This record gives sequence, structure tokens and C-alpha cells, in this order.
Amino acid sequence: MTRPSSAGLYRRLLSYVVRHRLIFGLALAAVALDAAGQGLFFYLLRPLVDETIAAPDPTFSLWLPGLVLAAVVLRIVGNFGGVFGMEWVGRRLIADLRADLFGRYLELPASHFDRESSGQMISRVTYNAEQVAQAATTALLGSVRDVFTVIALLTVMVIQSWRLTLTMLLLVPVIALVVTVISRRFRRISSRIQESMGDVTHVTEEAVDGHEVVKIFGAQAREKSAFEAINEGNRRLHLRLTATQLVSSSMIQLAAGLAVILLLVIAASDFMRAEVTAGIFMSVLAAMVACIPPLKRLTKMHAVIEKGLAAADSIFQVLDAPAEPDTGSHDPGRVAGRIEFQSLAFSYPSSDQKALKDINLVIPAGSVTALVGRSGSGKSTLVKLLPRFYLPGSGRILIDGHDIADFRLSALRRQVALVSQDVVLFNDTVAGNIAYGVPGEISIERVVEAARQAHALEFIERLPQGFETPIGEDGSLLSGGQRQRLAIARALLKNAPILILDEATSALDAESERAVQAALETLMADRTTLVIAHRLATVRKADQVVVLDQGRIQEIGSHESLLARSDGLYHHLHRLQLQDSSATS
Repeated sequence: MTRPSSAGLYRRLLSYVVRHRLIFGLALAAVALDAAGQGLFFYLLRPLVDETIAAPDPTFSLWLPGLVLAAVVLRIVGNFGGVFGMEWVGRRLIADLRADLFGRYLELPASHFDRESSGQMISRVTYNAEQVAQAATTALLGSVRDVFTVIALLTVMVIQSWRLTLTMLLLVPVIALVVTVISRRFRRISSRIQESMGDVTHVTEEAVDGHEVVKIFGAQAREKSAFEAINEGNRRLHLRLTATQLVSSSMIQLAAGLAVILLLVIAASDFMRAEVTAGIFMSVLAAMVACIPPLKRLTKMHAVIEKGLAAADSIFQVLDAPAEPDTGSHDPGRVAGRIEFQSLAFSYPSSDQKALKDINLVIPAGSVTALVGRSGSGKSTLVKLLPRFYLPGSGRILIDGHDIADFRLSALRRQVALVSQDVVLFNDTVAGNIAYGVPGEISIERVVEAARQAHALEFIERLPQGFETPIGEDGSLLSGGQRQRLAIARALLKNAPILILDEATSALDAESERAVQAALETLMADRTTLVIAHRLATVRKADQVVVLDQGRIQEIGSHESLLARSDGLYHHLHRLQLQDSSATS
């Protein structure tokens, strides 16, 4: 994949600024006033010296203070308008970028999340977006202000003496060198800084989320060492960027110093002495010296722009990544729930091995099908294909006789509810989590009824604020069984005709499992249910049991019929579990 040019990146970045062209235009006008005020002030140095000090002119002395005041007012108004307008557009741009990026994250296929760490993705929304805004607003407006200032000061110098102004040409090759050579280094280092910030976020997030594992295994020193290595790398990259920036700024300052020396030599020469008055010399010299800070800032702004372009590149790569394919148009309303897998095969993008091979399976509407097998046999992969988290490599999946590829994604996923071992809850209230994802206003009565059917009402009523109790990040304030029952209540309220249970009771104690199992029986009633289970005791009531091994279906039948096959895989797995149970009892 070819990297976009800086010009192409910046044009795309400015398209976000153009959305707010009125405010940005006013900010540009304001900085132009600031530059004009500065130019006017230095222009007034000539009459101040020649007609007020050297040869006093009473008439001129009356209106000179008014012109100086006008220059000061122009600068004050221009600076306020430019800085405030820049900040307004910058914060708006950050909000727009974050909204687009977050929206894209919600549309990306599951394979993207398999490839990239959450730390890198979060860093784009937080750190990178800020860097982009700096490039598109602060640096751009600052650069425009400094360019306007340099133009205003050069205009003053040309008006006063074009011959003396020629000494400024000494700066041209130096500036060209900085822009063409050093800027490449800016962007290269900036790109590495973006990646480094993602690594910092990722390692921190892992340590925070897994703090219990870190402590129980005494891995604090290991995590600290890993973080220190990444943190040190980030520090060194920033120092390299600063050193590069200082080199470019120093080159500008050196060239400017040489230009001032040349100006002094030329102004003192015999052929310029008659033309250059004291006022002209002071005006040109002051304007030339005043050019040095904006020229130095321009090199710094260039560093900011390159950092922003590196960040923009990482953001636009995500925005340009293809979303989940959603070309279907079929929307049946509510399906009956008959599912059929026909000659299905699938491989993960990062693997050459097939995770599923030649899967042929019919699941009648309203039935319960248990998927069992060793770890890595393909159970979870099979159910992930049903809501089109992944697309099959070959074969088809039908619901009520319609290929799921023909469904609109929203229509397809409206038919499916999920309760898994790793329950995902949100930092919201109990009621908010139960009603999560259900469109429209949901009455509290419906939420309470879902909780009652999920056997969750008993513990919810004991919470400090009942249904309005915040449950913390990922439900951290609840026990495992309570979290499971909230997930079941959420699925009950959705009332989807197809249900996926992915090891929903495997991590619970006996008492919690009984409560959750009772809630699951309510949830499974009159729904097509796919149950993934390692513990075979949870599949006794299934209408059919599907045994997978190495991505293939090895056996299909009822619990009793499969158990009767003494040479079958199900019989073997069941015997192993009985041995494990007797060994631990």
C-alpha cells in the first residue's frame, strides 16, 4: 500500500476545516490585521526618527501617536480573533475526527479487531486526533500569521529601501534546505511517535485490565520493565524530534544573523550613505530583526504539521478501511428460526489452516442444538459466522431458506441474541444495561419483567438504588452470576428468535449456576438455540448434539444415542469428564 503524499494528506485534512470556513475565514482575517498592525508599527519608525527626533515636525508629531495607537489596536484585535477562532475550529475538528473514527470502529469487520490492539485504536481517538488538529488549525493559522507578518515586514523594508532589503535573500536557500530535507525527518520520527503512543496505551490498558492476574502471579516487575522500555523509547523519539527542530531553528537564526551583519555593512558603505537616513536604517533593521522570530516559528510549525500529517495518515488509513459488507436487502421482519449450513468452509485471514471444513447441518426452528468438542474444534467459529461477523470462504448459511448474505446486516442481527461466558456490560445503570440496544423508549415495567424472568430481580432489589444503580465498568461491582443474569435479561428484552449461548454457565459456582440455568430455560423457550458447551452435563436436554473435531462434524445425534456409541468421540469426551469429576470430588 503506497503512502499518500504530504500534500494529499493535507488537502484531505483541510476538507475538515472547510466545513467551518466562516469561522476559519474570520480567524484568517484577524491574523492579517495582526500582521498589518505590526507592519504599520515598524513603518512608523522612519518618521519617528527622521521627523520627530532628528528634525522635529510639529504637525507630524500630532497624528503620529494616533497611528501608533491604531497599530496597537489592530494587533490586539487580530491576536484575539485569530487565537479564539483557531481554538474554536480546532476543537470542532477534533470532535469531527473523533466522531468519524469512532463511527468507523463500529462499522469495521471483526477481522480488523483481530489484527490490531485496542491500545492502538484508542490512541488514535485520543492522542492522534489532537495532533491532527494542531496541524490543521494551530499550525496552519500560526503559519499564515507568520507568513503575513513576514510579508508585511518585507513590504515595509522594500518601501523604505529595496537595496537594503536584498540582503534578506540570504535566508531563501536556508529556508528551502530546512523545508525539503529536515521535514522528511520530522514526519518519519512523528510516525514512530504515533506508534509508540499506541504501545504505551496498550501496555497500560493490559496492566490495568489484568491487574488481578499481574498481582497473583507476581508479575509487577515484568510489567514495569515492559512499560519502562516502551516509555523510554517514546521519550527518546520526542528528544530526537526536538533536536531536529532545534537544528532547523538554529539554521534559520544563523542565516538571519548573517543577513543582519550584511545589512550593517551595506548601510555603512559610501554608496548607500547618501540614500539611507537614520530613520530608514532603523526601520529596515528593526523589521529585519522582527522577521527572525516568525521565520523560526515557521520551522517549528512545520514540525507540528509533520506530526499532524503522521497522525492524520494513521487515522485516514482506518477511515479508508472497508466496512463490513452490507449489500443485502432482505428484511423478513421476524424469522421462524430454521438454520441450515450447506457445505460450509472458513479460514481466518491470518491463518492458512481451515477452521471449518465441509459443514452440513440443519437446525429446526425452535430446537436446541448443542455444539461440543475439544478446544479449537470450531464451535465458536461456527456461531460467529451466523451473525456475519466473518464471511464463509465457501458454502452458504440459510435462515428460513434465505441465504444470510442476502439479509441486510441490521435485519440479520436483529434475529440473534447472545449470552456468553465473557459477559460484556457497560458503565451504566442496571436498567440501562438490560435495555441496551433495544430501539425506542422502553418502559420500566418491561425492564422489570425481563429481570424477573432472568431471576435477577432478587439481587437487583437489594442494590442501593435498585434498577438505577450504576454497575461500574464492565459490571465490576457485580458477581459473575449477577452479571450473567443481567445478560440473560438483556437477551430476553431483545426477544430475538435465535439465541446463542457460549459457555454461559461454565465459570459459575453451583448456586449461581442453578439460578442462571433456570433463567436460561426461560430464555430458550420457543427459540432456536445454539449452545456451546465444554461441560457435557449442560447439553442433556438438547434436541441434537453436534460433535466437532478439527473443524469437521464428527457426530450428530441426541445425548443418549451418542453416548451409546462406545467408540465415538462424544462417548470419549463424556468418559474423560466423568473421570475428571471423580478425581476432583
